[in-house]
Amino acid sequence: MNFLKSGLQTVLGTQENGVQLSGAETVERLVDRVTSSTLLEDRRDACRALKALSKKYRIEVGAQGMSAFIQVLEMDRADNEIVGYCLDTLCHITSPEQFDEEADNPNVTVNIGEQFTEMFIKTQENVGLILGFLEEYDFRVRWSAIKLLKSITENRPKQIQDIVLVSPMGVSKLMDLLSDSREVIRNDALLLLIQLTKGNANIQKIVAFENAFDRLFDVIKEEGCSDGGIVVEDCLILMLNLIKNNSSNQQFFKEGSFIQKFSPMFIMPPELEEIGMTPQKVSNLHCMLQIVRSLVSPMNQQQLVSACQKTMRSSGLLEALCNILMGSGIPPDILTETINTVAEVIRGDMNNQDYFSSVNAPSNPPRPALVILLMSMVNEKQPLSLRCAVLYCFQCYLYRNEIGQTAVIQTLLPSTAEVSSLTSGQLLCGGLFSTDSLSNWFSSVSLMHALIENPAQKEQLLRVLLATSVGSTPISLLQQCVQLLHQSNYKIQSKVGLLMLLSVWLSHCQLAVKTFLSTSGSVAFLIAQITANEHDDNEHLIQGLCAFLMGICIQFNDNSVEKNAREDLCQLLIKRIGLETYIAKLGEVSKHENYSKSAKQPQIRIRPQTELLLDYEFCKLYKALESILTKTVNGYGSGNDNMTELTLSSEASGLVGQYKNIIREQDTKIQQLNENIKQSNNELSQLKNQLQQVLETNSQLSDQNILLKAQLQAARTQNHSQIHTNENQNSNIESFTENGQELKQLQTQIEGLTLQHSNCETKINFYEMENNRLLSEIDGLHLRLKETDEKLSNSNSDLEQLRHDQEDLLELLTDQEKKIDSYKKELKKLGHPVDDDDDDEDVEDVK
Repeated sequence: MNFLKSGLQTVLGTQENGVQLSGAETVERLVDRVTSSTLLEDRRDACRALKALSKKYRIEVGAQGMSAFIQVLEMDRADNEIVGYCLDTLCHITSPEQFDEEADNPNVTVNIGEQFTEMFIKTQENVGLILGFLEEYDFRVRWSAIKLLKSITENRPKQIQDIVLVSPMGVSKLMDLLSDSREVIRNDALLLLIQLTKGNANIQKIVAFENAFDRLFDVIKEEGCSDGGIVVEDCLILMLNLIKNNSSNQQFFKEGSFIQKFSPMFIMPPELEEIGMTPQKVSNLHCMLQIVRSLVSPMNQQQLVSACQKTMRSSGLLEALCNILMGSGIPPDILTETINTVAEVIRGDMNNQDYFSSVNAPSNPPRPALVILLMSMVNEKQPLSLRCAVLYCFQCYLYRNEIGQTAVIQTLLPSTAEVSSLTSGQLLCGGLFSTDSLSNWFSSVSLMHALIENPAQKEQLLRVLLATSVGSTPISLLQQCVQLLHQSNYKIQSKVGLLMLLSVWLSHCQLAVKTFLSTSGSVAFLIAQITANEHDDNEHLIQGLCAFLMGICIQFNDNSVEKNAREDLCQLLIKRIGLETYIAKLGEVSKHENYSKSAKQPQIRIRPQTELLLDYEFCKLYKALESILTKTVNGYGSGNDNMTELTLSSEASGLVGQYKNIIREQDTKIQQLNENIKQSNNELSQLKNQLQQVLETNSQLSDQNILLKAQLQAARTQNHSQIHTNENQNSNIESFTENGQELKQLQTQIEGLTLQHSNCETKINFYEMENNRLLSEIDGLHLRLKETDEKLSNSNSDLEQLRHDQEDLLELLTDQEKKIDSYKKELKKLGHPVDDDDDDEDVEDVK
């Protein structure tokens, strides 16, 4: 008791020889007692006192006592009380937060905890020592060890992750904490695992394969599922850490049927509109949606995404998400995230897209969910984040969905049937001609996605007619787009949207190019925009988009429009703009800051409204066509009208291109024939094996048939002999009436032999029929074998013929090269400049 009083006086700062000790001197005396005292009680009391001082005098305790604490942990680990004091003190001095007790101390810097952490982990064995204390069941030791690991992990996450990985059973010790019945330990272990799994795929894999998902779902269930508290959110955050950007864990999650366990958590109670969602419920649901998106992100492996999408549909998760989407009482941020989640669950999956198109809103009359969402997208009063989410969802619905694309375009085409309800096409057209520039952009991009990789719908969209005013003559949608571009008050964002729409519409569609070039003022507008004086980056972008659209009109031109054939446009471009200037303008698109952001991923990241300019799919198209357009325009670098290098290069390039196409087609046919031959060989091998089995079976049946015939013959002989004996015996019946019983037995034997004879004949007939059937099957197999041999022979003949044709084409191509070389030599003799680069590249490609 006296010693305890002495310890407390020391903590408070006692006087020695009339002089009061400073905090540093007090700490020094206590550390000395820890290292030099022989009694465990003395060391324990000193550690208790240092723990009390460690918040106010963190620097002094850490600088003087760290090695002493490590020594105690190594030497006195059997005493849980002193170990707990040391761990708590180390936790204080490495804490990333500043304590209230040290707020007035100017020597304490913000990163003082990081500095002490660096000192502590310099010897990696120290971290291993702390991990070892996790095996102690004593509450003071285990909880203090967890808190210390949390502090040093927050300060130096990368280093601690590396140490834990090489520590024997380090991750397993951490995982065992999730089974601790004491909630405070389990909850702090969750927080520690969240820190350790951030950005470390190896730890993520180990944790996942230590049954983390099962344990986390058990905790979530105990805490009330999605209605639970902060512990449920921690479990979901840890689950998200394990799955996000980790393909092996995603596969494990899918194969472990955890998606099926996850689906019921999205079912909302019917009374949600009345009771609403608590803030914690909102946080939990947000984490749940993030987990779903991490499984079906477009950045994941496509095979895994498809498997997860299928499971989400069959488990009812997609249905639950759509119910949230169309439900009442859903907070705006959850609604936005749900729309994004549904988008990625249906993206590229035909069955999921079909299901989504059939979802109706609970309105009177019911309206398709797509229409309800598009109404929000073109409504300028809706939040920007919601409008962007709807656009992304609509894009994902149309992604690789020709049926969906066709359905959207069909709502725009003239129809004899009366349309009583609002359609998606009407909403998009309304947004396209709205006074809100963002609605213009959203609608343009949406229509653009209805045309991507769908040439048929590009031609169908040319049939769309619009009535601009009452009594006026309807004009086509394409003409209306051109007229909108001519308007001086049309904003840059709106122009960017329309130019992207036209670029996708006209690319790979000669009929659309023809219609555009036939529209009055279209070419003049592009030339004027490209040559205009720009003032900022966005105007540079407009010029680049116009140059890109001009290049598309040249590349996909069928030369059917008078004065706007391919050569006419190139000559106009060279004279009015200049070749070098045009190439520079074309490159402005990829130089724009918005291009690099938009080309990274399909989803539109929320940013200021004015920065919504380029679209992901458009960036892909631009990247694919830029070099082709540049090469095409460069081919028209000379403006001479005679047979010059320009004309020669054009003709030669066209001929080489034809040869390339023919050779590609023949290569495809050769590959198909090789596949057919391979399949035929496999079928032939199978037929031979089947024939061999049938022959063996037939041989066995023949042997059985012979044996049965022998048995039948023996039975017949025995039967005749018995009958003869019976006849002799019957002749004496009258004289031997006393043998009536014997006669009766003989008659029974005759009946049995007769029955046996009948059974044998039945078996013989069955085996003969089976034998005939097998012989017929053998004949059929012989016939199929003959046909397969003939088919194989024909395929080999076709293959040889194609190879021969390809050799002839290559010889023709060689002759053509020689002619081109001779033409070039003649041109050089005549004094014309000749550039061999493009033709050489074409020849190399063909070779």
